[in-house]
Amino acid sequence: MPTAPADKNPRDCTIADALDVVGDRWSLLVVRELFYAQRRFTEIARNTGAPRDILTTRLRKLVEHGVIAREQYSERPARYEYRLTPAGRALSPVLLTLKRWGHEHVRGGADPVRFDHSCGHEFVAGVHCTACGDTLANDQLTLESKE
Repeated sequence: MPTAPADKNPRDCTIADALDVVGDRWSLLVVRELFYAQRRFTEIARNTGAPRDILTTRLRKLVEHGVIAREQYSERPARYEYRLTPAGRALSPVLLTLKRWGHEHVRGGADPVRFDHSCGHEFVAGVHCTACGDTLANDQLTLESKE
């Protein structure tokens, strides 16, 4: 299988930048658990199924990148919990869109988790143009590269 030349630079891309921080399975599941208000290591480990050593590494990485904050809640023994930072909370549309995609394209059937909006209806994530409000479809987008 051919490989790209070693001196070729990959595309400068903020998607790749984001994936460097949260692009592995466990990181997004950690963010999901914090979004669901599960803040302690044992809760996160139980609900994600992540091996403890991997979870420890991911939590440390998410703290270092400012996605989550680590806060001590007990001195003896020293115990910590985690909270989403503003950067972490900004991932909620990403999680909700992934949830919708997983429901529509992977799982199908009944969704085990439902979110209701304050208007009283079920919340279903969507992507909208911030200028005109239209729901976006791939055929409505054009790429303008700044390279």
